[in-house]
Amino acid sequence: EAARAQVASLIGVPAEDLLFTSGATESDNLAVLGLARGRADFGRHLVTSRTEHKAVLDACKRLVKEGHAVTWLEPEADGRIAPDALRAALRADTQLVSIMHANNETGVVQDVAALAAVCRERDVFFHTDAAQSAGKIPTHFLQDGIDLASVSAHKMYGPKGIGALYVAPRVRPWLL
Repeated sequence: EAARAQVASLIGVPAEDLLFTSGATESDNLAVLGLARGRADFGRHLVTSRTEHKAVLDACKRLVKEGHAVTWLEPEADGRIAPDALRAALRADTQLVSIMHANNETGVVQDVAALAAVCRERDVFFHTDAAQSAGKIPTHFLQDGIDLASVSAHKMYGPKGIGALYVAPRVRPWLL
């Protein structure tokens, strides 16, 4: 419980909303696959970017094979996803948007608060893979309106094989 409180404090979420996993990949899979499958009766559309981590890309490709539709956003010249591009990609059947907080290859940091705000306008859940940013960039995911956030211990000098997924209370009925 002490570790849960420390991780929660680090990313700005309540400790009771944090689940421990085996790493960010499992957290990404639980967020993307779990929510898409759990809410399939409400819609089968997701939005992500072409520059996501393989864990999110592979989960989305798996969902396409299961009959879901995915819109793949292209980043702007600066590497960021424009809120207006996200807004234009949302459909009536969109259930989830997954955009990485800090890119592990380019270092681009997305404005996840602005992207989450677009999602809230349309009552769409927002997931961010924060494995690269947690512990390095100040994060306040509860304040920023993030619904799901994945982190990994070994990216913060912790042991391999430990991760966590923040799950906002509004998401819990569809995921757990």
